[in-house]
Amino acid sequence: MANFLHQNDLPDGLDLGPVVAIDTETMGLDPRRDRLCLVQLSSGDGNAHLVQIARGQTAAPNLQRMLTDPKVLKLFHFGRFDVAALQKAFGVRTAPVWCTKIASKLIRTYTDRHGLKYLLMEYVGVDVSKAQQTSDWGQATLTEAQKDYAASDVLYLHKLKEALEPILVREGRLALAQQCFDFLPARAELDLLGWDEPNDLFHH
Repeated sequence: MANFLHQNDLPDGLDLGPVVAIDTETMGLDPRRDRLCLVQLSSGDGNAHLVQIARGQTAAPNLQRMLTDPKVLKLFHFGRFDVAALQKAFGVRTAPVWCTKIASKLIRTYTDRHGLKYLLMEYVGVDVSKAQQTSDWGQATLTEAQKDYAASDVLYLHKLKEALEPILVREGRLALAQQCFDFLPARAELDLLGWDEPNDLFHH
């Protein structure tokens, strides 16, 4: 298991397969205001590729190509935020997508704990640290702790999807989940345009 750090874009010729786990780190929690600093990706092979994004950077051709490739499923946890951050940074709509948080909320109605840490403990048996969650991702040199934290957000998403998908099938909610995933890029765009809380189109 290794972390590979890249500057500004994925390297030429890197093929991460048909399902790619993706997460982002930003300077804050508002994608309209807070810039994208890091994109982490994994093919599910135990390795993570971390792409540092420079301040003011507006293009990452290899990454953008993968984000918009209809043959590559992009796997997120709380994809609503990540898809918005990627669209704000690069002007691309990420699709198709699959979100483990949406899946969890559709089937785990017995709890309000849908964070990645809880899901990984319950379904994958992995306890990931969230100590670096609020650190400064805009600094030029990331610490080893930051790299490990960033990697942990994508390394286990494939296994988590494999655990959640059969439950969606069992409970008859896979088709509904797919409709939610298909809508997710539009939901992210609405957020960027200001139709988030408290102006959500779906609120009363």
